[in-house]
Amino acid sequence: MVMGLLASTTINAQKYSNEFLSIGIGAQALGLGNAVAANTADVTSGYWNPAGLANVSADEGVLLGAMHSEWFAGITKMDFIGFSLPMAQTNRRLGVSVIRFGVDGIPNTLSLYNSDGSVNFDNVTEFSAADYAFLFSYAQNMKIKKGSLQMGANLKIVHRRIGPFANSWGFGLDFGAQYQISKWRFGLMASDVTSTFNAWSFSFTDQEKEVLEATSGEVPIKSLEITKPHITLGVSRGFAIKDITLRPELDFFITTDGKRNTLVSGNPFSIDLSFGMEAGYNDFLFLRAGVSQFQKQENFDNTETLIVRPSLGVGLKLGQLMVDYAYTNPSDGQNRFAHIVSLQYNVRPRGE
Repeated sequence: MVMGLLASTTINAQKYSNEFLSIGIGAQALGLGNAVAANTADVTSGYWNPAGLANVSADEGVLLGAMHSEWFAGITKMDFIGFSLPMAQTNRRLGVSVIRFGVDGIPNTLSLYNSDGSVNFDNVTEFSAADYAFLFSYAQNMKIKKGSLQMGANLKIVHRRIGPFANSWGFGLDFGAQYQISKWRFGLMASDVTSTFNAWSFSFTDQEKEVLEATSGEVPIKSLEITKPHITLGVSRGFAIKDITLRPELDFFITTDGKRNTLVSGNPFSIDLSFGMEAGYNDFLFLRAGVSQFQKQENFDNTETLIVRPSLGVGLKLGQLMVDYAYTNPSDGQNRFAHIVSLQYNVRPRGE
């Protein structure tokens, strides 16, 4: 197990780097198939589009948010905690997000064998492989003549660790914008605009190096991962019928690291789509559905089938508390759906 994790770290050094950040956070967004770049305006906006933080009124005060989800039959867990607060200038807002994606309880079998070659299961220990992201967000409402424009940016710090054997640190920048005119909303999220570099270092005892050399023939020393820029473009239009609101959104996700198994596959650009629809009643009950991750699956008869990741969600606004739930499939080909729950609480200023 250890060797497989280390091999994936070094072999895939230039593609699919920091892929844990493509999963998504917040049950609201996940229930909408991740199609939120144009509409996001809550504590999770630092992840989806930092410009959305500027759409949160200063009267909303401090936003607190948290999420827990389990993927792949509970093997992996993803957690999020964050907060956002207005600045002295009410058209500006700050945010901080912490994300963890990890697998715990992995057997360490590097010490399985004694020096005489006998097997000793008492030597087997456990470790965790976890990825962390720390987002520091800033957003501001801009003065324009027509419509409304919000701009935002993230400073992103990524830390990845494979037990005591390997760890890396990476740094990057994200840029976001939202524009609204009449009932139309548009969103732009440019992630890793400067490319995000993850520098890996490895640490093994002499005995562990001997085991690695005897089994895999290679002991990793250092490596560098580069996460290339990717862009999300979103468009949405709001509808209202008495107490019912409808909010559809279509997003285009554009990667720049070569061909991927997406709806449009090219080199260096590949494009995927996501679509979400939210129906709200009296700003209290919200029903959501979405589709994303359009992929071509090859069948045994050499034909291809287009598959998508479906998602459903529901939200309840209870005063200053927002409770969201999503039910979605990580598209791993096994139809293993996951339950995601997230909470958001508004700490309003006194007198509000």
